[in-house]
Amino acid sequence: MKMKKMFFVLSLIFLNCSPKKLPSEKYIQYAYEMSSKFESDTLRLSIKNPLYAPLRFFIYYDNDTLENDLKTIKRVTLNPKSDTTLIIYDVKDFKNNIKVSTLLGSLEKKILPIEIDLPFQDGREFSIIQGNNSDFTHNTEYSIYALDFDMKTKDTICSATDGYVVGVVDRYKYSGKTEKWTPFSNFITIYEPNSGVFCQYVHLAENGSLVKVGDKVERGQKIALSGKTGRSTMEHLHFNLLIPVDNSDGLKSIPIIFKGGIEGKKLKRGDKLKKITGYSKDSRSFC
Repeated sequence: MKMKKMFFVLSLIFLNCSPKKLPSEKYIQYAYEMSSKFESDTLRLSIKNPLYAPLRFFIYYDNDTLENDLKTIKRVTLNPKSDTTLIIYDVKDFKNNIKVSTLLGSLEKKILPIEIDLPFQDGREFSIIQGNNSDFTHNTEYSIYALDFDMKTKDTICSATDGYVVGVVDRYKYSGKTEKWTPFSNFITIYEPNSGVFCQYVHLAENGSLVKVGDKVERGQKIALSGKTGRSTMEHLHFNLLIPVDNSDGLKSIPIIFKGGIEGKKLKRGDKLKKITGYSKDSRSFC
């Protein structure tokens, strides 16, 4: 009997410790619309931005002649909730295998400074577990000014700004330590149209989004449940402010300033922040 119990316990330990496989399916945070019509040597490409944020479109085709024509168009930026039709004349040997990629934001939008709320409920206090420009994951242009809060699974995340939801992924379940897990985080992206800034809330619980793409949100509104998905070794919220740039990621991290003048750049591992209605409190000053 004791041997059976021991075998059962060891089996559970083995199952819990066995490495998780990377997800076989990748989910996208938003969708867009594109269609093409070829008639009498004329190609019409119709593209539509369904988001409440600017969207940059890049169009590719594996025909050298047409590819050169598309290069003259370069990047197409559509304003929120808008569409356009591109017309290319004298097209030869067209095959319907056009590829499109997109990036959030407009490079023409002037970015304005913004003070934001802490991304959790009033009265709650959380510690920083990873600050700016740190070795594990906050060391790239995309994440250098991000902050990690020690929120537990199913802790409530609140919007730090007013804005619109422009991206949601919440169908992943597992996490891992290696860089290969980076694309498999659950997250929400919210666009604040006045400043031009995007806020991202990352490592959400499976099915942890409380909003959907297209929703309008307000500061302090409950938007998600924290978790541990993607590249992560512990439960937490990865919080990042981003602006559009001309690189492969399309966005770069910028310094965070919370209400009350608390600068994210000065926060270190172990610092505690408490949210009180109307402002943020830096617990370091009251220890």
